[in-house]
Amino acid sequence: MTYTNKVPTLQLSGLEPLVFNAAINFVNIGERTNVTGSKKFARLILNGNYDEAIEVALDQVRGGAQILDVCMDEAMLDGEAAMVRFLNLIASEPEISRIPVMIDSSKWKIILAGLKCIQGKGIVNSISLKNGEEEFIAQAKTIKKFGAAVVVMAFDEKGQADTYERRIQICKRSYDVLTQKVKFNPQDIIFDPNIFPVATGMDEHRANAIDYFRATKWIKNNLPGAKVSGGVSNVSFSFRGNNPVREAMHAVFLYHAIKNGMDMGIVNPSMLEVYDDIPKDLLQHVEDVIWNRREDATERLLDFAETVKSAGKKSKTDEAWRSQPVEKRIQHALVKGILDHIVDDTEEARLHLEDPLKVIEGPLMDGMNVVGDLFGEGKMFLPQVVKSARVMKKAVAYLEPFMPLPEENADAEGAGEDNINRILLATVKGDVHDIGKNIVGVVLACNSYKIIDLGVMVETEKIIEEALANKVDIIGLSGLITPSLDEMVNVASEMERRGLKIPLLIGGATTSRIHTAVKIDPVYSGTVVHVADASKSVPVAGEAINKETRDKYRTDMKALYSKLRDEHEAKQQVKQLVTYKEAKLNPVDIDWTGYQPVQPKKTGIQVLDKLDLGLIRKYIDWTPFFTTWMLAGKFPKILKDPVVGKEALKLYNDANNMLDRIINEQWLQAKAVLGLFPVHRSGDDLIIDPEFTKDKQYVFHFLRQQGRKGKGVPNRSLVDYIHPKARDYFGGFAVTTGLGIEEKLKAFQKDGDDYNDIMLKAMADRLAEAAAEYLHERVRKEFWAYAADESLDNDGLIRESYEGIRPAPGYPACPEHSEKRTLFDLLEVEKNTGMSLTDSFAMYPTSSVSGYYFGHPESKYFGLGKIGEDQVEDYARRKGVSKAQAERWLSPNLSYAPQLTYNS
Repeated sequence: MTYTNKVPTLQLSGLEPLVFNAAINFVNIGERTNVTGSKKFARLILNGNYDEAIEVALDQVRGGAQILDVCMDEAMLDGEAAMVRFLNLIASEPEISRIPVMIDSSKWKIILAGLKCIQGKGIVNSISLKNGEEEFIAQAKTIKKFGAAVVVMAFDEKGQADTYERRIQICKRSYDVLTQKVKFNPQDIIFDPNIFPVATGMDEHRANAIDYFRATKWIKNNLPGAKVSGGVSNVSFSFRGNNPVREAMHAVFLYHAIKNGMDMGIVNPSMLEVYDDIPKDLLQHVEDVIWNRREDATERLLDFAETVKSAGKKSKTDEAWRSQPVEKRIQHALVKGILDHIVDDTEEARLHLEDPLKVIEGPLMDGMNVVGDLFGEGKMFLPQVVKSARVMKKAVAYLEPFMPLPEENADAEGAGEDNINRILLATVKGDVHDIGKNIVGVVLACNSYKIIDLGVMVETEKIIEEALANKVDIIGLSGLITPSLDEMVNVASEMERRGLKIPLLIGGATTSRIHTAVKIDPVYSGTVVHVADASKSVPVAGEAINKETRDKYRTDMKALYSKLRDEHEAKQQVKQLVTYKEAKLNPVDIDWTGYQPVQPKKTGIQVLDKLDLGLIRKYIDWTPFFTTWMLAGKFPKILKDPVVGKEALKLYNDANNMLDRIINEQWLQAKAVLGLFPVHRSGDDLIIDPEFTKDKQYVFHFLRQQGRKGKGVPNRSLVDYIHPKARDYFGGFAVTTGLGIEEKLKAFQKDGDDYNDIMLKAMADRLAEAAAEYLHERVRKEFWAYAADESLDNDGLIRESYEGIRPAPGYPACPEHSEKRTLFDLLEVEKNTGMSLTDSFAMYPTSSVSGYYFGHPESKYFGLGKIGEDQVEDYARRKGVSKAQAERWLSPNLSYAPQLTYNS
């Protein structure tokens, strides 16, 4: 991967950056928040139902949209007001606001209104030369002033470009005006060279797709820095009503458009087939039309389309593979994850090759290389890859008794393994989460890496000792909780002190590219790379250790992270914070006049010693389960997704079959403890009434937003939802569904069954979250009973349509994990549930959840954001710890860079 300063690439952002580089093949623009493209969205906006309209945006993000297209062009709508209102609403939704926004309108006033609202760097869609250069230049200058990128339509004073020649002529003229007269950054220019329908029956439309491909390629070769976009569904307009044909046309068009340089586009995932899965006869007809290969291509596709209007996908089990040579059978079993015949086929291969090692290095590794290639190309999905690894492990386990014992004086690494790449994986000290790490291990193993997995809670010294003893080529560190970020810095610092140069991969839920650049990369002179997910681990590891690429890759990554640090520092300098004193004077504005806090029906601690997993099962939110397996989409729609639906349904069925066994065979036990207490406020602290705590004082220390807010927008703290003067009530809980899990995991690991090992961990996590949902419902309706008449289905619970919140220590509103210690002591969690906390405040068993209960009807979730040194000092004083300790705990939220020291 090469980064240069000659032609900077397009960089967009919401709350998170979206950088167009060689690793990004295509960016999908979500189109359903467009009133002209979605009847449902238009109806919601026209009826003023913005809450549900936000759900549409959320569906787009969870469905894989990387940019959100927002359009309010509707004759019966005040477009400016609707655009402003909707953009302001989604800006407060963390999951939506993390991606960039495309402001889409044919009306300049609406575009201008939108530009004033969006955070980060978005896109304006669109401007063109249709009204002449003067207007074009004026609009471009305004867009440049707001720092946005722009979509330029292939349109001029004569009309829309409908030939290849017109397309490149208009795009060249637009590019020259923008770059020379407006001084617009070339990388911020995106051309839409017009996707028109094919197979309309009109001769002049036959070359529409080819002209788009040619124009795209010309733009990328002749207009440096510019990107290309388009609305893909236009190409199949002639076949409305015939989804199988439209899906195939979209897949074929997109396949060739991307090869010619298309960077992004508006694509409806539900109208997209997998290119390799298109039936060959249909593919032939579509390719003939797209490429205009026959005079009668349109007529032939029209005739053929009648035969596939209602055609379903074949589901016959093909056993022909069993008659193939043994090498091909082994490859098929690995790709398809079939265990049934693998022992017999492995034995046949052993007898044929007369050497068990040759079976591993030959047909088994060849098959796993195919799996790795298919996964890298997006033609296999993670659940399939994990099943492949299970087949591989079963075959290797069968061969092990036939392997010769190593000679006593043999090299510790063993003969024949000199060319194997070794990677050490570890979850750092204080952290007990490992699903993501295990998935990375499976993916890398499928690509011929030898995995040394040290497990969880691994000390720095052990990581380094094992890395040296095993002569590893790369080290991967994982962590889920924020204290793990500092542990990773500790490992990197010690590696530098010891003079190591082993590349270091950083991954896990709380990690980020910017944290890696700012905190980890500067303390280690070796290669450091943040890996966003398992699918990225293979190319990153390959470039980091390949003899031909590693030096350049290290230099490139160091340069990139240095640039990110500079940008981050610049942002911090302009980041506007108010003083902590000012922030406290701007709390949530709640009218406490006449408000009477609801006294809980039951106060004090209550232990639920044995939760019914059969009942809890009904509260599961399945969408995050599919995310764990790297399948993008919202449940239940994902089960019918044209790309991942088939595999998602298999996974869902496997999960429910395992759930049946978990419940019926009592694999897991679930316990919980909750408490509801009278409290009073003292500044930003919350004090539990001593009469309920045996005269022992329990104080919860909350943090407050310090970002400079607009008029009427508060600097929130969770303590604002507690009455400032009168006695109020507050609760806490801890629940685990992981008791007993270790025994089953050991059995799966002994059998080399990664699939069921990961599945059980994922299901235990889902049950823990479901148990927290179940407990909260009982608190609202029964124990506290401030919403005794509540009636919500599971969808309503998932959407958090209830009154009150249950924020958890370590999450956005209260990111400081050490508060968990106070909560555990108050509820006597260890004694009542068997749960425990590590030194870094991670909960064990890992399938556990804890948090607070706030019942005020105006309470809502929020993110703390960055805080200043004055609040850190005050927090340290309130907690009775040193400022340095408070900075360690709060490091991701600091607006300044303290000089932290790390002990090896």
